[in-house]
Amino acid sequence: MEHILGREWEILPAGGATGEAFIALNQEQKLFLKRNSSPFLAVLSAEGIVPKLIWTKRLENGDVVTAQHWLNGRELSHQEMNDEKVAKLLRKIHQSEPLLSMLKRLGKSPLRPESILSKIEDSMDEDLIEIPVVSQAISFLQQNLLLVDTEEKVVCHSDVNHNNWMINDEEELFLIDWDGAMIADPAIDLGVLLYSYVPRNNWRDWLAKYGKVLDAHFELRMKWHVIAQSLNSIQWHKDKGRIEEMNHLIGKLTAILA
Repeated sequence: MEHILGREWEILPAGGATGEAFIALNQEQKLFLKRNSSPFLAVLSAEGIVPKLIWTKRLENGDVVTAQHWLNGRELSHQEMNDEKVAKLLRKIHQSEPLLSMLKRLGKSPLRPESILSKIEDSMDEDLIEIPVVSQAISFLQQNLLLVDTEEKVVCHSDVNHNNWMINDEEELFLIDWDGAMIADPAIDLGVLLYSYVPRNNWRDWLAKYGKVLDAHFELRMKWHVIAQSLNSIQWHKDKGRIEEMNHLIGKLTAILA
């Protein structure tokens, strides 16, 4: 990394699961560098959804490094996820034709509920399936599979937790970490956001800010996808040996199914 910018720059790991992100420092200048970002990043930058992309460089070994403006700001709090800015930016993302076009060019095809359910059925451990609430959740997905399919397919972030929403010193809002981007039902993003951060009696008002009417079919779609994502997370935490987190999610699953 050092030879890209010159010796006057200090390169530090930026953390994260992949180890591919870095911070570059040179006196008052600060950049966010990432190795092998998706070409999708350029469109996200052009749409104003992530901090501005400054340059892209290809290394001799074929790796591609991108540099973005460093975001002087902070992540949103749980309470701030109720803000109208969040609803409007998510609506902008879901309505963006450039984002959808780029994901299609990158070979992404729409994710359908049957594929989600099939993956869960194939990957869940038997001892998890024997837990009554997990078994009940899988039955719910199976029974409602045909009811939740929709032709409404948009670009979804797929991990809209508050840690990925960043606001800068100028009060500009960004949604970062797009490694899990997909073409899918917007209920995937909206369900997790509402179930995690918005009191149920405020759902209708929040969705009005987003630009959608809450009806029984959309509420079912959100519930279906939240349950599916919960089951995937339960299995993931079990695989990582994070039993406390797994049990916490099982408790939340009980509340969702109630």
